[in-house]
Amino acid sequence: MKRHIMKLLQENVGLKRGEKLLVFTDFITDKEPKLAPHHFPRREKARVLAQRIAEVAKSITDKVVYHEYGALGYHGMEPPMSLWNLAFGERVIRKLEERGLLERLLEKEDHDTFLKTLQVLQAENADVPQVVIALANYSTTHTSFRELLTEMGARYASMPLFDVDMLTTSLDVDLDEQERITLALAHVLTEGEEVRIFASNGTNLTLSIRERRAIADTGRLTAPGSFGNLPAGEAFVAPVEGTARGTYVAEWGSTMKLDPPLLFHIERGKVRRIEGDERVGEYLEGVFQKYPAARNVAELGIGTNKKATRPDNILEAEKIAGTVHIAFGDNSTFGGVVKVPFHQDFVLFNPTLKILSKGEWFEVIKNGQFLM
Repeated sequence: MKRHIMKLLQENVGLKRGEKLLVFTDFITDKEPKLAPHHFPRREKARVLAQRIAEVAKSITDKVVYHEYGALGYHGMEPPMSLWNLAFGERVIRKLEERGLLERLLEKEDHDTFLKTLQVLQAENADVPQVVIALANYSTTHTSFRELLTEMGARYASMPLFDVDMLTTSLDVDLDEQERITLALAHVLTEGEEVRIFASNGTNLTLSIRERRAIADTGRLTAPGSFGNLPAGEAFVAPVEGTARGTYVAEWGSTMKLDPPLLFHIERGKVRRIEGDERVGEYLEGVFQKYPAARNVAELGIGTNKKATRPDNILEAEKIAGTVHIAFGDNSTFGGVVKVPFHQDFVLFNPTLKILSKGEWFEVIKNGQFLM
């Protein structure tokens, strides 16, 4: 395990001597939906792994900060204030509170609040970590917390739902090859105007990506301000709000097979109706009732990781080469305009994907196989 942890620290995030590293995780609480039995040992192993990463990192730098907090229950929710204080400093957080910025920021009210907060952090020379390893079960990628840290130059590795077995499988890849493939695919998406997605399970979805810049999640997080998942391997983009239309069928949820599959009816960029697996469907409808903006079709992603194989864990499933995933909820942190404390992905296996670019349709994926 130590060898793979060192590979993560040195190759993926490029931790250097003297740099400040923040490692954090979360533990099971009653705020979460009812968990299947197999989640308990996975979650405990992830928590222990976070501790182990912090320990191993001390052989590289003496500035290691470790933190645990109670799990919040949704992907995309802002982490607790205890973590904000560790990341930005209690003095700076007090200034944000005094100016009335913090509360508005946590509610994701507007982009102007984010810019004013960033100005305070810069003016106060906030002592933010150079590297963050986020091993919380619930993703912090699509949060103001993450966005502020990366705007301040932090390198941010997000590892929600992580399983320790991934250290030796989907995380142990040829980074040069994965980077080359993922960057090429992101370029194709950035140049694209419209996307059509089909699958034999009934998926038939069309959406616009015109003038939206795609992001390459390569697994190499060594440049200041870089962020992504570990394991990595996807190119993703925020579809133009209000343009998605059609049907999307998900056969797997975050950590389990859906029975029956979920059928999302999508109109004008939002989920209008859900059919299928009652438990997950009711959970999503509850979120949509609480946060109507969470109905937004937030993300189109394409997997590029050749060692990713597991369909039962969304962190790895969405990275499987040749898969497509659609997310609902927040997209404000990667080129969209919808701000909401929720972001949930659903993977489509064996898809066919076509992109309209410069007036011509190109078939990029056919039945799960790349044609690029």
